[in-house]
Amino acid sequence: MIHYLALRCLDIQQLKEDLTLVGLMNLETINLHVLSSLNASIRLLEALKSNSLNPNDSVSEGIFTEKRLDPQNDGKFTIQAMRKKASSNSEFLLGRLQDGRTTHIMVTVGQEATENETFITDLIKAGTSIIRINCAHGNPSIWSEIIKRVKESSQMLEKPCRILMDLAGPKLRTGKLKSGPSVVKISPKKNASGNVVFPAQVWLSHREAGTPPTHLSPDAVLFVDDQQFLSELEIGDTIRFSDARGKKRLLRISKKIHVFSGTGCVAECTRTAYVQSGTELHLKGKKRRSQLGKVVDVPAIEPYIRLRVGDLLVISRCSSSELDEMHVSMSGTHKITCSSGYLFDSVTPGEPIAFDDGKIWGVIKGTDISEIIVSITHASPKGSKLGSDKSINIPESNIRFEGLTSKDLMDLEFVAAHADIVGVSFVRDIHDIVVLRQELEKRKLQNLGVILKIETKSGFENLPLMLLEAMKSSNPLGVMIARGDLAVECGWEMLADMQEEIISLCGAAHIPVVWATQVLESLVKSGVPTRAEITDAAHGRR
Repeated sequence: MIHYLALRCLDIQQLKEDLTLVGLMNLETINLHVLSSLNASIRLLEALKSNSLNPNDSVSEGIFTEKRLDPQNDGKFTIQAMRKKASSNSEFLLGRLQDGRTTHIMVTVGQEATENETFITDLIKAGTSIIRINCAHGNPSIWSEIIKRVKESSQMLEKPCRILMDLAGPKLRTGKLKSGPSVVKISPKKNASGNVVFPAQVWLSHREAGTPPTHLSPDAVLFVDDQQFLSELEIGDTIRFSDARGKKRLLRISKKIHVFSGTGCVAECTRTAYVQSGTELHLKGKKRRSQLGKVVDVPAIEPYIRLRVGDLLVISRCSSSELDEMHVSMSGTHKITCSSGYLFDSVTPGEPIAFDDGKIWGVIKGTDISEIIVSITHASPKGSKLGSDKSINIPESNIRFEGLTSKDLMDLEFVAAHADIVGVSFVRDIHDIVVLRQELEKRKLQNLGVILKIETKSGFENLPLMLLEAMKSSNPLGVMIARGDLAVECGWEMLADMQEEIISLCGAAHIPVVWATQVLESLVKSGVPTRAEITDAAHGRR
């Protein structure tokens, strides 16, 4: 890496052009083995000079030299040795590649992985070799269940799969908003005239049966308290119920499917309905007694506020329960909370602030010890939704925080006992690496893999020094390009160049890189990737 950085410090534009003219190397692609590539080129140039140099050629004589770069260590830095070192470091951290693959696939999972019996198994079958858990979400109970399923599926399929757990770090997030009503909307598909063209598909099952089978994509999921009620349903049966508004509605059973712990059914609904917990489902048949089932565990609607350009947003230190009792006197003013005290200590009026990975931007108008007033400057034309636990970025503020948070230290104990790799969020300078190394040494975690997440401007600028400091320990080491926060912190127009520089630098240090954030996101959400995502993923693979 030092050889690479030394080469970058030189003005080599003319040299690059001269080497191209004689058909030799591209200095942009030798970062993995700088010294050996330069020495090999010198030897070729010496041979070219002695055998076939034409005085009339338009090649600068300055590229010919009798000197050899670092002859004492020439054999130590061969191209083969450097490639082997890079491969070894990658395998040490991420594991051996399987099935002829040339790259690992990492998938971030959360609580949804505990609600579907086949979720983790399907991921590993599809090629996932690393499961990532974000400690900013969930709790040790959920994490333990995810890890248990990963290990069971990995062993059953005989496919290795490592566990990466990200420490939350000093991540700023919006606080919890008051939960909305526990109701689910069932909507059939309608044409432009408002006529139903396809009934809504509703999955009915007992809570223990979990989520629908993967080949189904229902519009709504309803859990029923009585397995006997579900068992007696037959295709063609009609279920009657009154929705949350008192409207009479029908569900017609179209499919009956046996699942892991009971029976599930697909029902069709031709009219819009709002179903809440406690809704009674009535089944009446001509040759059998009436049956009654009750809907249970309908989740609360995720709350949000809608922000438009020109709105005022007040960020408060207080809890969401306290916030509910506060009076909002001005039209177009909204309130959220943030429990991270250093947000209020770091910002000053006039500085920009972003929410939800840059979907919403504002400028700080005023601050005091308990509140920050923000004027919204960027949102979608119809207004952008801002919900609970969404990111907050203050790219131009002087963040007054150092080292690991108290939550990070508690979570590190869990990570040490259950994971293969720890992801360290928002590393910014050498001090953060020193603190990390001290905590790992204190717990005797010299074999725990470490991934440094680069997501701030200071982290990007200090990356060479941080890598040199991190390489002092024996822990397997890698770097993650956290493109979500990095783009917000540094500007999206800089992201492409920054990620290329990080990849080149880590290549020179023979350290594996994780290409992260919105990789094939449209594929995950809609089943079809965008063209840009295809080339993005292909570039990441290279």
